[in-house]
Amino acid sequence: MTKVPEIFGSMVFNDTVMRERLPKATYKALKKTVENGEPLDITVANVVANAMKDWAVEHGCTHYTHWFQPMTGVTAEKHDSFIQPCGDGVIMEFSGKELIKGEPDASSFPSGGIRATFEARGYTTWDPTSPAFVRDTTLYIPTAFCSYTGEVLDKKTPLLRSMERLSAEAVKLLHLLGKTEVTRVATTVGPEQEYFLIDKDLYEQRVDLKLCGRTLFGAMAPKGQELADHYFGSIKTRVSAYMRDLDEELWKLGILAKTKHNEVAPSQHELAPIFSTSNIATDHNELTMEIMQKVAERHNLVCLLHEKPFKGVNGSGKHNNWSISTNTGENLLSPGKHPETNNQFLLFLSAVVKAVDEYQDLLRITVASAGNDHRLGANEAPPAIISMYLGDDLDALVHSIIDGGDYHSHGRERMQTGVDVLADFKKDNSDRNRTSPFAFTGNKFEFRALGSSLNIACPNYMLNTMVAEELSGFYEALKDAEDLEAAIHELIRETLTAHSRIIFNGDNYSEEWVEEAERRGLYNLKSLPEALAHFMDKKNVDLFVKNNICSEEELRARYEIDLETYCKQINIEAMTMVEMAKKNIAPAVSAFVRELTDTALAKKALSDSIPVDAETEVIERLAAAQSRFAVLTKELEQEARAAAAIEDNQERAFACRNKVFEKMEALREVGDSMEEETSAEFWPYPSYTDLLFGV
Repeated sequence: MTKVPEIFGSMVFNDTVMRERLPKATYKALKKTVENGEPLDITVANVVANAMKDWAVEHGCTHYTHWFQPMTGVTAEKHDSFIQPCGDGVIMEFSGKELIKGEPDASSFPSGGIRATFEARGYTTWDPTSPAFVRDTTLYIPTAFCSYTGEVLDKKTPLLRSMERLSAEAVKLLHLLGKTEVTRVATTVGPEQEYFLIDKDLYEQRVDLKLCGRTLFGAMAPKGQELADHYFGSIKTRVSAYMRDLDEELWKLGILAKTKHNEVAPSQHELAPIFSTSNIATDHNELTMEIMQKVAERHNLVCLLHEKPFKGVNGSGKHNNWSISTNTGENLLSPGKHPETNNQFLLFLSAVVKAVDEYQDLLRITVASAGNDHRLGANEAPPAIISMYLGDDLDALVHSIIDGGDYHSHGRERMQTGVDVLADFKKDNSDRNRTSPFAFTGNKFEFRALGSSLNIACPNYMLNTMVAEELSGFYEALKDAEDLEAAIHELIRETLTAHSRIIFNGDNYSEEWVEEAERRGLYNLKSLPEALAHFMDKKNVDLFVKNNICSEEELRARYEIDLETYCKQINIEAMTMVEMAKKNIAPAVSAFVRELTDTALAKKALSDSIPVDAETEVIERLAAAQSRFAVLTKELEQEARAAAAIEDNQERAFACRNKVFEKMEALREVGDSMEEETSAEFWPYPSYTDLLFGV
C-alpha cells in the first residue's frame, strides 16, 4: 500500500534534500537567492550542481535537461548526459556552469520576428526558485529561455519579473501601513484542471482528435449531460485506477494534487491542487498536463486537454485561483471578521478592482485561443465579457463605501438542517457565481475563463503586473499624507466609485447582462482576433514596458505569435476536415446510398405498386446532403487556402474566424446530419456514443 508521506516529493531536489546534502554556507547562500532574490555566485552553483548530480545518479539518472517553456504553448527539453571522458572510460560530472546555462537551438521556436531562422543560438538559465526533479532517468532543471541577444522567448521570465514587481510594490505599501516586518510578498495560484478520458483504440480511429485535439465531425449521442448523472458521480473502475496512478506520479514530484472528481460532461474529470507560488504552480501545472497524458497510456486511454473536444457537451477549463500572501504568513485578500474596518484588505481589494477594470481587455487576451473561442459564454464557462463577482456581503460593503451609508454584515449564519443527527454548521457569507469570469471566493479570486490547455504563466504575469501598477499608484497617493487613515479611506472610496462598473453579481449568461455591460462600457471580445486587436494598445504596452516585464518588441513578438498560432490551428482544422470529408465521409455515404438504392430497386422489381418507403426518403435526403457536402468541402478548401495566403497576421486571423470557421461550421452541420442517416456499419469514424461512453 502506498504511504503518501514517504513518496511525496521523493523525486524532487527539494529543501529537505538540499539541507541534507549541501554545506551550511552553500545552503544559506542558495536560500538567500531563492527567498530574497540575491545574485547567485558561481562557487555556490558548483557545489549545488555536484550535489544535484550525485542525488540524481542515485535515482538512476544518466542525463540532465534544461526544462523550459517556449512560446509554443508546451514545454521543451534537450537531454545531455553527465558523462565526461576519463582515460579509457568516463566519469559522471556536472558543473555549476552547466547548471546555470544551457544552449538549445532557438531557431525553430516561435519568436514573432525577433530572431531570423539563421540566428540559431538561444540560452536557458536555471531558475533556482523552482526545484529540480527526476523523471524517466533524467534530471529536469526548470529554466528560463532567451535569445542570443537577450530578448525573452519564454513564458516563465515575464512571470518571474511580474512576481518581483508585485512584491516590491506590495511591500512598500505594507510598510506604509506599519507592517515593516514584511520583506517579501508572493502571489499564489491553485489551478483546477479539467480533462477528458477516452479509449485509446477509438482515439486512433479519429484523425481529427489526433491532429487537432477535438472532433471536427460528430453527431450528438442520444444521451449527453442532460441528466447531470456524471457530475460528482461514482468514478468508474478504469478511471479510478488511472486517477490513483496519476496521484502517485504527481505526489512523487511534490505536486499537491488534492481533489479529483467527475465533471459535468460524460468522460470529463477534474483535478485540483493545493496553492503554490505562481512560479511553482505554473511549472507544476505544465507537469500535471504532461503526466496526465503519459499515465493515460498505461491504461490504454487518451487524455484530451482541448477546450472543446466534443461539440454539444461542456468543454474543459482551468480555474486559476489567485491570491497574495506575505512572507509572514498573511493572506492580503482575507477580509477578516470585520472587513469594513480592515483598511489593508480594502486597499488591496480596491487595487484588484481597479486593475481588472482598467485592463479588462488584457485579461480577455490572456485566455484567448482557438480552442477557448468554442467555450467562453457557452453556458459552461464565463462569457467573453470580463467582470468581477464579490458576493452579497462584499458588494454591500462596496456600495456602503461609495454611498457613505451603513454596512451590516450578514455574518456566517448557522445552517439549520432540520435533522437531529446532522450537525449544524456555519455557511459562508457569500454564494459562488459560476458564471462570473473573475469571482471572489473568500480569500482569493477565481479567474474562471482560462482554457484547459493554457499555460497559466500568461494570465498570471499579466494579472500580477496590472495589480503591481495599481499598488504603485496607491503608494504614491498615500506616502506623503498628513492623515494617513483619512487618505486611505478617501482613496478606497474614490477607487471603488470610479471602477464599480466592473462589479456584477448577477447571471453573466443573460442577454440582459450583455446589454447592461455595453451600457457600462465593458468589452465584449468574442473571439481571439477581436481580443488580440487590443494587445498593442498604448496603455497595455506602457504597462509592461514601465514595469520592466517586457519590451515593446517582446510584446509585439507575443502578439504576432498568438495570431500566427491561431491561424495555423484553424488552417490545420480546416484541411483536416477537407481530408476527412473527401477520403472517408463522402465515399462512406455514397456506399450506403448505393446499398439503399439497390434494396429499393430490388423491391420495385418485385412489384410496381410498392409505394415510396422510408428507404427512398433516406436516399433522397442523403443525395441532397451529399451534393451540399461536396460544395461546402470545396468552398472550405478554397477559403482555407485563401486565408493562408494573407500576409498580415491580424487580417489573416479575421479571415480565419469570419470565413474559414464559418465554412467549417456549415460543413460540420451537413456532415453530422448525414451521420444520423447513415448506418453505423458504413460510417467511417467512432460515434459520440462510443467516444463518450466507451471508458
